[in-house]
Parts: sequence; structure tokens; C-alpha cells
Amino acid sequence: MVLEETVRTAPGYVRTLIQHEELPLLRDHLLRLDAESRHDRFNGFLDDSFIERYAARCAEDGTVIVAYIVDGVVRGAAELHPPEGDSLPEVAFSVEASARRQNVGTVLFSRLIAEARWKGYKTLRITTGAENHAMRALARKFGAHLAFRHGESTGTIDLAKTPEDELAELAASPFKAGRALLSFNATCWKLFSSMYGNRAA
Repeated sequence: MVLEETVRTAPGYVRTLIQHEELPLLRDHLLRLDAESRHDRFNGFLDDSFIERYAARCAEDGTVIVAYIVDGVVRGAAELHPPEGDSLPEVAFSVEASARRQNVGTVLFSRLIAEARWKGYKTLRITTGAENHAMRALARKFGAHLAFRHGESTGTIDLAKTPEDELAELAASPFKAGRALLSFNATCWKLFSSMYGNRAA
């Protein structure tokens, strides 16, 4: 089972693909990647037949795919691969050129971490090409500790941090805490206004 919530992000939306039925959408997305993006995603220039076999394996091994969809077409994907043996579950990301610089990577990453926590995973492994600077920056944004070796960057993301830990971090930063409090107050005000407005009517 996977999370069902659909997240809107203009001009498309993010949701988890239905395994088997929709995973061909992942294959088509990966095949559309330009040469540089394909190199960054797979740490090498790989032919179409490899990608077709890769997507077919994802449909069979329980990989969770969170997709950014525009007009029924997957333009970005975050993959959560189940652990094999003693290995850690692994994550991978790809975004087509037309969907970049729209905060898509951040939304995909956030949703994928929610999926991983729901499954009870404590640590995730991430691997990316040494030249994939955007992916490395995104991974670090979510707490990944990356090390460079053998032409690639590998690292882990600790999922043990709880929401209480995140609130403690906000409390340690007056600026962040202030923004969080303003956001919370605005949400409450809208809720109360709606409640009392309906009563008055």
C-alpha cells in the first residue's frame, strides 16, 4: 500500500503511480530524458533497451514511483527501491528539462520520504553522478551526507528524525520559528473565520 494523496504543483501534480498498470509511464519518461539527464540519472550513457528492462524490473520488485504528471504524461519521477538482502532501500530521481526550476524535485523528494517513513524505513541510500550538482544539492537539503568515490556520489539519509525534532530545530531559530508561527496563526484564523461565519449565516 502507498500514500494516496495527490499534491498539486503548477502546472501539474504529484502522486504515486499504480504498480504494473502505470509503470509504463515511468519507462516513457526515462526514455525521453536527454543524453545529459540520462547520464546523470544512470551514471553513464545507456541505450533504450537497458531503460526498458530497468522499468520492467521496477514493475516487479515493489519499487514505489512518485511521479510529477502534466497532462497525463510523467515529467519527473522519484523512485523508492526496496532493500535487497542486507542493503539499504535506495532512492533515485529524474526530472525532464521542461519541468526543471519549478520546485518539482523538492516536492518529489518530500513525498518520497513520507512514503519511506510510512513503510518503516529508518535510513535511505542515495547514489548520483559526480556531475549531477542539482541532485547533490537537493539530497543535502534533505540531510544526506554524500561522499565521492569511483566517479559517483553516494550517501545516506537518516529518517529517524521525528516531527518533534523538526519543531525543536524551529525553536532554535527565532526567524524560522516566527515564520512557522505566522503560518500557523493564519491557518487557524481561516479555520475560525469559516466556522463562525457559517454559524452567523
